[in-house]
Amino acid sequence: MAYLALCAVLALSVTNRNFTGTEGALVTLGMIGTWRYSWAFVNFVRAQLYTRRVYPRARRRAEAAYAARPAPAHAYFMVTTFKIEPGVTTRVYDSIFAAAGASRGGATIVASVVDAADLRVIRDLWEARRHDMPQVKLVIDRIPGSGKRDAIARSLRLLRRESPTSRDVLVLVFVDGDSCVPLDIVERAAPFFTDPRMGALTTDEQVEIPEPLFRDWFKLRFTQCQMMMSSMAYGGRVLTLTGRMSVFRADLATDPTFIAQVQSDHIDHWRLGRVNFLTGDDKSTWYWLLSRGFRMTYLPDVHSLSMESQPMPGFFESAFALMRRWFGNMLRTNGRALALGPRRIGTFTWWSILDQRMSIWTTLIGPIAILLTAIFVTPAVIPAYIAWIMFTRYLFCWALSTFRGGGFPIVYAPLLYFGQISGAAIKSYALFRLDQQKWTRQAASSAKAALPLGARLRAASSTYMHALALGWLTLGVLLLTGIL
Repeated sequence: MAYLALCAVLALSVTNRNFTGTEGALVTLGMIGTWRYSWAFVNFVRAQLYTRRVYPRARRRAEAAYAARPAPAHAYFMVTTFKIEPGVTTRVYDSIFAAAGASRGGATIVASVVDAADLRVIRDLWEARRHDMPQVKLVIDRIPGSGKRDAIARSLRLLRRESPTSRDVLVLVFVDGDSCVPLDIVERAAPFFTDPRMGALTTDEQVEIPEPLFRDWFKLRFTQCQMMMSSMAYGGRVLTLTGRMSVFRADLATDPTFIAQVQSDHIDHWRLGRVNFLTGDDKSTWYWLLSRGFRMTYLPDVHSLSMESQPMPGFFESAFALMRRWFGNMLRTNGRALALGPRRIGTFTWWSILDQRMSIWTTLIGPIAILLTAIFVTPAVIPAYIAWIMFTRYLFCWALSTFRGGGFPIVYAPLLYFGQISGAAIKSYALFRLDQQKWTRQAASSAKAALPLGARLRAASSTYMHALALGWLTLGVLLLTGIL
C-alpha cells in the first residue's frame, strides 16, 4: 500500500501545465510502450494456454504412449563439477543418486571432476549407496581444468560407448554441479521422447540463495523464464536449453557432430574474425537441435533446484557479471539462429529470436527520451515517468505471479525495471564485443588475455561501433520527440 501510495503521489504531483512541450516524448513512449506491452501480452496469453491446456494434454498423450512400450527408459546422467563447495556437491549427488535409483530402466552416471576433494566426496557418497542401487553404474572421469566444454565432450564420448540408438527411448540428463535434480525426473521426462521429433526438453528452475536481494532477483528471473519458456513451448521450440538441467534424447546427444559442436563451437564475425566459444555450451546444444529441425519443449511442473551465491561482494557487480555472461552467450548464437529463417524454424520462433535484438533498443528508447526531455524541455516528466514505471511494473509482476501461485515481494517491481534497463544496456555492450567471454568461477577469460596490436584495434573498433549505435539511437529519439 505504501508503494501504491507513493506511485499516486508522484502521478498527482504533475499538472497539465508541466507537460507543455512534452507531447513528442509522450507519443514516443506511447508507441514504444504499446509495442512492448502488446508483445508481453501475446506471450502471457500463449503461456497461459500452454500451461493450462496444451501441456496437460501433451503429458497425457506422452504418458499413454510411454506406458505402452515394452520397457522403461534407461537414463544417463552427465554431471560437471568445478570449484563447488563440498556441502553443495553432497546435496547435488545425493539427488542424482536418488533419481538414478528411482529410474525403472536403470541408470548410468558420468561425473566429470577436476579437484581431488570433489572426487573423494563423490566416491564416499557412492560407496554409501551403491548396494541399494544394483541397476545404477557410476563412472568418475578425472579431467584437467581445461573448461566445461572439454568436460562435456569427454563425458559424451564415454557415454557414446554405450551405443544409444533411436530405437529405444534413452534419455540423457545434463546437470550442473550446483543443481539438484527432482527424484522423478526420468519418469516425468522420458514419456515426451516417445515422439521421434522431440530432441530435448528443459524444466522449471527454483533457487536457493543466502543473500536476500540476490535471491529475489533470481526468483524474479526464473518466474519470467517460466512465462517465456511456456509461451515458446506452445509453438514446439524453446529459446534455450538451460545448462542447469536439461534432458536430451541420448542418441542425439552422443552424435559425433553434436559432441564436436559442444567442444569447439564458434562463429565467424565480419569484424572480429573467428570467435571461439568459451561459455554458452547450452546455446551450442540448442542450436544443433534447432538447425536440424528437432522439437524442444518445456515442463513447467518439473523443478530443478539451483544453489547459487553472489559471485562478487556486491549485488550490482554480481548481477552485471552474470548478465554479461548470459547475454553474451545469447547474442553469439542469435545471428546464426536468425539466419536459419522463419520457414525452417517457425515464424514465431524466428520473430522471438529477432526480438532479442530489437528489445535492446526499444527498451533504451524510453529512459533516453525522458532524460532528453527533462534536460531540454521540463524536468516534470521525471516524476510522471517514475509513477508510470512503478504502476506498470507492479501490474507486470502481478501477471507473472499467476505462474507461481500468486503473491510476490514488492521489491520485484524495482528489480524488474533494473533488470530491463541494465539488461538492455549490457546487451548493447555485448552485441559489439562478442569476443569477450568469462566464466564466473573460472579465471580463464578471453577478455583479459594480453592483447596484441590486432586485438587492440578490434577492441577500439568495438567501442567505436557501440558509440556510433548509441549516437544514432539518441539522434532518432531527439527527432521522434520533436526536441530536434
